[in-house]
Amino acid sequence: MGITFFNYILIAGVIQGFVFNVVTLFNKKSLVKVIIYLNLTVLFLSLNNLQAWLIDVGFSSNLFFIKNLLIPWYMMMFPMFYLFLVNYLRVKKQIKNILKGSILFFLLQILIRISLILYVLYTKEGRSTLIIENYTSIEEICNAAFGLFIIFKSSYLVFKQRELYNHIQTYDDIKWIKFFLILGGVIFLFWIFAIIMNSMGDKWAYYLLRLGTSFLLYWIGYQGFYRYNILRNRILLRRSITNNTRQANGSRKDISSQLLEKYQDDFNTINNYILKNNRFLDPHFSLDKLCEELNMSSSHISKIINNYNDFNFSDYINALRIEQAKKLLSDDSFNKYTIVTIGLECGFNSKSTFYTAFKKFTFLTPSQFRSKN
Repeated sequence: MGITFFNYILIAGVIQGFVFNVVTLFNKKSLVKVIIYLNLTVLFLSLNNLQAWLIDVGFSSNLFFIKNLLIPWYMMMFPMFYLFLVNYLRVKKQIKNILKGSILFFLLQILIRISLILYVLYTKEGRSTLIIENYTSIEEICNAAFGLFIIFKSSYLVFKQRELYNHIQTYDDIKWIKFFLILGGVIFLFWIFAIIMNSMGDKWAYYLLRLGTSFLLYWIGYQGFYRYNILRNRILLRRSITNNTRQANGSRKDISSQLLEKYQDDFNTINNYILKNNRFLDPHFSLDKLCEELNMSSSHISKIINNYNDFNFSDYINALRIEQAKKLLSDDSFNKYTIVTIGLECGFNSKSTFYTAFKKFTFLTPSQFRSKN
């Protein structure tokens, strides 16, 4: 019953992986290098799990050659993910010859296995598979070492070389990639544990590994595709936005009539600085950052803004962002961009904060506002 359950989870993940590949391949707008490498990552993992499922359910050929021809699909998953990562982060100089080397390593393993199968098939009486089984163990250890190298290389890039992808962090905080690397590291430990248990003649740990990889199929497929589309749309949207964002404060109260005279100059300095430099579009912009940039005290800035329109600093910045979002949602030329993309590009760090702020200032959801306008 337990094995049947694991096999059900395994094949469900495989089907999901193949469906993901088919859907993305038909989405020609998204068929770029980043998505191709993501597809290949999912494909190789799906093929590996499919092969494991076929073996477990006994659906294998009686032909000696076919039965022993185990393709190490999982090995190619590592370089494909790395290539996805460096293309996503736009640090392609990190690629070098990893693709060519990985393909040669993959083909070499297949060639060695075929040679061993033919050797056993034509020279060994009784066709003892011991030499093939020993090779399989050695092959798996070599691939584990290769996988560890790729995981280390990917983790070093993400956690230690942030300066290489600072430009991407204005569009995506890549927390999902960091989580994926941690999750992948845990599943890699499952794999090492399974190899150790297998050397003792116990294969049950592989079921735990396959459960983890099935979950991984869903995670990387959905997150990678969804996040990349958001990233790409934000980059295109930013290119499309004209330099007139400084007019985003059009609905605010008249400065000269609402602000006390002694705060007029300081507010103009603050307001002009924020609008001229589009600081409100930075999702990490804060009162402390503004104080540091303008060399003013936080209490002074807060007092100025509160006297200006009864907003605290957070509401003041969000009001600017909402005005910018309203402009984009009302413009037909931005219809091809999703509401979430527009919200993130206007400075909000999540869909929920954008929707909450938008309803607070307009009494409508972004979808209602777009439909109405």
